[in-house]
Amino acid sequence: MSETAMPVGRDAPRGVLVTRPEPGAAETAAKIAALGWDPVLAPALVLRPLPFAAPSRAQALLLPSRAAARALAPWPVPVFAVGEATAEEARRRGFARVTAATGDAAALTALVARSLRPQDGPLLLAVGRGYSLDLAQRLRARGFAVIRRVVYGAEPAPALPEAAASPLREGRVRLALFFSPRSASCSMVQVRDAGLLPALAGVEALAISPRVAATLSGLCAWRNIRAAPRPDQDSLLEMLGTP
Repeated sequence: MSETAMPVGRDAPRGVLVTRPEPGAAETAAKIAALGWDPVLAPALVLRPLPFAAPSRAQALLLPSRAAARALAPWPVPVFAVGEATAEEARRRGFARVTAATGDAAALTALVARSLRPQDGPLLLAVGRGYSLDLAQRLRARGFAVIRRVVYGAEPAPALPEAAASPLREGRVRLALFFSPRSASCSMVQVRDAGLLPALAGVEALAISPRVAATLSGLCAWRNIRAAPRPDQDSLLEMLGTP
């Protein structure tokens, strides 16, 4: 992970590229602005709820993302969320008995294994199309029957917004935030198609997890790449520091 020099102090750019999909991107942007940075919105994906066939019985509902929580109506079963932000979203949507893991698939698997028994029935895993295959495998390896249902789609955004392209082109972006391997890959396609990959050589990439950081390292040359110590947004934002 290379690191090149850039202006510091008053002359340093204050832009932070936010690649998170909406509606989360706007929330992240507000927090970035409150820290004194200039948010630059460039959602890499567009999320859309999808109809799905609910199983007749499940002992618990598993939510690996806030998007999954937003796509569902409340169910009268215990809910296990991947992290506190997803748990909060589920509670806002009217779900009861919500328990949060500490932010990733391994933590959610461990929480479920401590709390539930395979013989008590299947688990309903609500996911986006193409997501959480590893989580389903982890749970099945622990002996659980898993009913995986796709409840939302995540399609690549059609292009990099000009409101993001212009700051990149002009060297006003200092940092970029990435929340998943797929959004990182899609974001880089959009930057490439806009002819702006060279501009990222002056940008530091902040990844929500080591897995996302590994994805970023193979996509282009960055000024630097860092992974958050914990897989949640608060940990990622703490890495911003002060402008």
